Amino acid sequence: MPEYTVLTVISIIGVLLVEFAWWRTGIFSTAKYWLSMLLVFFFQIWVDGWLTKLSAPIVIYAPEHMLGIRFPWDIPIEDYGFGFAMVTLTLLVWHRLTERAA
Repeated sequence: MPEYTVLTVISIIGVLLVEFAWWRTGIFSTAKYWLSMLLVFFFQIWVDGWLTKLSAPIVIYAPEHMLGIRFPWDIPIEDYGFGFAMVTLTLLVWHRLTERAA
C-alpha cells in the first residue's frame, strides 16, 4: 500500500483510538462536531482543489505514494483522511484541556 495512504489510515485509526479507548469525550455524538467537520471539508474542497488541480498544480504528490483516487477537482482522497485526523485531534485536545480547566 502506498506510503501516503498508509499514513492516512494510521492517523485516522490513531485519532479514533484516542477518542474511543482513552479520552472518551463523546465528541462524535455532538452536532457541533459534525457541523464543524462540514465547514472544514467545504473549505478544504475549495482550497485543496485549487492547490492540487492537475491542470496547474501548486502542490504535487508523488503518484507512487498514494492510491491515485482524486475527487472532486483532482483532490487526493487521502487529503480528506488527514484533514479529518488533524481537525478531530485538535478538537479533542481542546475539549480535553478545557474540561480539565473547569
